[in-house]
Amino acid sequence: MLDFTSTFDEREPVETSGAEAAPPVSDTELLDAYSHAVISVADSVGPAVLRVETRGASGKSGNSPGGVGSGVTIAPDGLVLTNCHVVEGAREILLRDSEGRVMEARSLGVDPDTDLALLRAGSVRDLPHAPLGDSKKLKRGQLAIAIGNPLGFESTVTAGVISALGRSLRARNGRLIEDVIQTDAALNPGNSGGALVSSRGEVIGINTAVIMGAQGICFAVASNTAQFVLSELIKHGRVRRGYVGVSGQTTAVPRRHALNAGIENASGAMVTAVEPNGPAATAGLMSLDTIVRADGIAVTGVDDLIRVLNGEKIGRAITIDVLRRGTLRTFEVVPLERPTAKAA
Repeated sequence: MLDFTSTFDEREPVETSGAEAAPPVSDTELLDAYSHAVISVADSVGPAVLRVETRGASGKSGNSPGGVGSGVTIAPDGLVLTNCHVVEGAREILLRDSEGRVMEARSLGVDPDTDLALLRAGSVRDLPHAPLGDSKKLKRGQLAIAIGNPLGFESTVTAGVISALGRSLRARNGRLIEDVIQTDAALNPGNSGGALVSSRGEVIGINTAVIMGAQGICFAVASNTAQFVLSELIKHGRVRRGYVGVSGQTTAVPRRHALNAGIENASGAMVTAVEPNGPAATAGLMSLDTIVRADGIAVTGVDDLIRVLNGEKIGRAITIDVLRRGTLRTFEVVPLERPTAKAA
C-alpha cells in the first residue's frame, strides 16, 4: 500500500511554477481600467452633450447678449435637458453638437423649482442620445463623469466620485431642490445643464451648481427628478404643484405646546400671511397659526410644507393641523394649482 501522508503537508505552501501563478495586478493596469471606463463613457455619451447658446434674452433693462451652457439629448427626436437658468427668457436658442453642427431649438417648458428646462431641437432627428439612469441605485464613492462646456471649452470631460446623495439645494427662486447629488467631478460656469454620467453610460444627473470658493463641491439634479420634470413638461408644459395661499417661516414649537398637543414637532411652519379668498383663508387658517402636519405628514418648516404640496394634492381635500395659541386645531383645505411665483 502506498503512503501519501509523507508527500503532502497541508501546512506547507505548495510551490507553483511561474506559468501557473496569477501575476499581480500592477498600478498601471488599475489606472488603465479607470481610464478605459472614463474613455468609454466619453465616447458613448459625449456626442449627446450639446453646447447651448442663448441670444437676446429679454430683461427689464433691455436685451442682454445671452450666454452659454450645456445640455444633454435624452431622446433621438431631439429632446434636450438643460438648466432653467441657462435658457429662461431667451428669445433664441441654438444648439451646437460635438461635430460643430448648429441647430435651432425651442423651449418646451421650464421648471425654476428644480432649475431644469426641456428643449426640442429643430428639424434634425436621429440625434445621438443618452439614457436616463435610476438615481435611487447610486452609491457614495462610485465613479461620476461630468461632460459639458465649462468656460466655453466644448466637450470637456472631468471625473470624480459621488460624494453624497440626498442633498438639498436652493434654486434661484428660493425654493428647495430635493434629492441633489453632490460630486467632486470638476464643474465650472458653462457646465450648467451638462450630463453627470455613471460608468455604465447612463445620465444620473443634470449638472446645476458649484459653490464658489469651495473646492470639489459640485451639485447635480438627480436623474429621477429630471425624469419626473420631463414627463410633467411633456404632458402639461409645466410642472403642476399645489398651493394653499399662505406665506410662512420656520419657527420653533414650545415644548409644552408639543406635549399638550401630543405631537413631536420641535418646529413648524408659522403662517405670516394668508392670501385673501385662497384655499387656506377659505378653510379658516389665520396668521400666526403654526402648521405642524399636512395630509398626515409632519411639517417642521416651510420646506416640508412645500414638499407635501405636490401635484397629486391639487383639487383633493387634505387635513392641515396647526397650533393656535398652544391648542391643536385641524382644518380641511383643498389645494389649488400653484401659479408661477406664488406662495406655498
